[in-house]
Order: sequence, then C-alpha cells, then structure tokens
Amino acid sequence: MGAAGLAARGARPVAEGTLLGIDEAGRGSVLGPLVVGGFLVRSEHLDRVAAAGACDSKLVGAEERGRIYRRLAHLGRRFSVVLSPSEVDSAVRRGELNLLEARAFGRIVREARPAEAYVDACDPVAERFGRTVAAFAGTRSRIVARHHADRDHVLVGAASIVAKVLRDRAVARLRRTLGAEFGSGYPSDPRTIAYLRSALRAPAEELPWVRHSWSTAARLKPPTTVATLDRFTP
Repeated sequence: MGAAGLAARGARPVAEGTLLGIDEAGRGSVLGPLVVGGFLVRSEHLDRVAAAGACDSKLVGAEERGRIYRRLAHLGRRFSVVLSPSEVDSAVRRGELNLLEARAFGRIVREARPAEAYVDACDPVAERFGRTVAAFAGTRSRIVARHHADRDHVLVGAASIVAKVLRDRAVARLRRTLGAEFGSGYPSDPRTIAYLRSALRAPAEELPWVRHSWSTAARLKPPTTVATLDRFTP
C-alpha cells in the first residue's frame, strides 16, 4: 500500500473533496496531556489555509499560533483528542505509545471522514503507522503517513497549530490550578525539573498531571524509606 492505507471494504463512506491533516503536541512532556489535533478543509480551500499562515507550530511563537488558530476557524473544521497523563502512562508501560497515538488519529479520521488524511508518523516505519491509523479509523479515507509531515504539508502544519494551542491552554489551566510555575513541562526545562523535585515527594496518586512512566519522573522521585523489623528491635 506504500505510504497510504485504505480501510477495509464495508467501511464508512467519506466526504468527497475533503482533506484532513493530523498532528500531536506534548508527546515528550513529563507534565500534562498529549493533545492530538486535526484540521479538515475542502480541497479548493487549501491555498487559503497556507495564506492563513498554517505551518509547523514549532516555527512560530505563541501569539502567532493563536492568530493562525483563529483564522483556521473560518476555513474548515478543527478536531482534537486529549490524552491524559494516566492514559499515556498506561500505554508506555505496555510499550504501546505509538498505538495510543494511532488510535487517537484514527478517532479523528472516523469523525471527519475525509477523502484523504495526511498524518505525521511517530512510528519509525511511516507506512506501518498509516495502516494502523486506517484500521482504527474504519473509513474509506486514504491515509498518507509521512515523517516531518508538519513541516512538509500545510494541512498537517494546521493540525500542529490546533494541537499546540489546545495543549498550551491545558497547561495554562494546570498552572492556575496548581498555583505553580513549572515551565514548559518538558524534561529539558530547568523550571520543570525544579518543580518535579518538590512535587514528587507526594504519592503518585496525588499527582495525576505527572507522567510517572517517564524516566525523568522516576529519577527525580525520592527513594521510598522501608521500615524493617530490626529497626524496632530493642
């Protein structure tokens, strides 16, 4: 099937002339959700999506991302799936993070039912990721999976904007809820590390916003003191 995957016969029909892009934000973060974003547009409006500034969200700042996000609302439909830290942890512990992401991508394809969907592949084998997304979607949509698709395809860039804006909003809400400044939530951020050193003194069940399966969290968590019988022997 090459880079494309087609759903099985008998799958749900699609809306002809529609194109969808899908990408995620927050995959590598140790705090907060992983957000999958999608953007659906009529094929004749593709140039307008580019003119709105849609691009890889990593290439523009937060204010510009917000402006592009608002422009996109007038051009097509935005979709999202939010995956909680506990869902990410469960998938990581089973060695199925890519599968979790593919399932979320498939959910958006199933809802949008595009003629074609372009997705940013997290699997080292892009074609395999496309086939997995197609299987979860259960539609007749043509799935095209590529590495670096957020950089190379304008609709995947638009989806990356959607995912990043919604992820940033979720993180901002978390900051307000906690009353804590923990930075970006990524292991490379010293503010995130400083926050985790303090927060991880609490039991894991009291920290549902932390991805406890991440090696960063395991490394920073203070060792558990186990009382042995000889400590109480007179």
